[in-house]
Amino acid sequence: MPVNADTDVDGNLDDVDTAGSLPINELFYSLQGEGKLAGVPSVFIRTSGCNLRCWYCDSYHTSWEPTHAWLDLESVVDEVKDHDEADHVVVTGGEPLIHDETEELLDRLSAAGYHTTVETNGTIYPDASIDLASISPKLASSTPTPEKDPKEDGQWAGRHDERRIDIDVLSQLVEDYEFQLKFVITDRDDMPEINQLVDRVRTSTDAVVRDSDVLLMPEGATQERLNETRELTAEMALEHGYQYTPRLQVDLWNDAPGT
Repeated sequence: MPVNADTDVDGNLDDVDTAGSLPINELFYSLQGEGKLAGVPSVFIRTSGCNLRCWYCDSYHTSWEPTHAWLDLESVVDEVKDHDEADHVVVTGGEPLIHDETEELLDRLSAAGYHTTVETNGTIYPDASIDLASISPKLASSTPTPEKDPKEDGQWAGRHDERRIDIDVLSQLVEDYEFQLKFVITDRDDMPEINQLVDRVRTSTDAVVRDSDVLLMPEGATQERLNETRELTAEMALEHGYQYTPRLQVDLWNDAPGT
């Protein structure tokens, strides 16, 4: 589906009348690959545009090199209904919550009887019908550098690092929604920051954050890279009592689009 589209460095999309529409990069039917619902048949709606720039982003065409087609919300819901095998819908990105229309889309999907998951980096608070907030706070190891990502030219490192954690938003999300906190593991040095963030969220909210709500996921958009990070991530989950989550879409289909 995606078509080329102009975006500025902050992920702001084409300057056209797009009221009631969303920039859709992909819309497809597959298995949920990550988190507590891993393995569940789901329809995925991937929006384009993001307010962060992780160097390891597995959906480059929603952030560093955004592509999309503009679809009105009715058309999006109609395409979801075409996949009558699924009653779970995952709204992902990029960062889908940078678009106001995403909230209305989630409400429409809920009204149509779908279980909704939103994949978010936890920096934007929504007011919408969400059955599972899959929150992936970005660690310091996600910050782009020229050494880690050749596309980084100095525009994003500071901006990304400044924006990547908003403890007030994280606390409100876990307070108001069923949630999972999903952390991408690049190496063992990520663990102190994860523990610190979990403690900060627990301190700043009345919500109960169980160890089983904290998911560790190996970094890797290809099977080759997952082979390097999978075992370490599993070991860290065992050591700290957190939950390990796979990336089934990579294990099964490598880096193929629409999976």
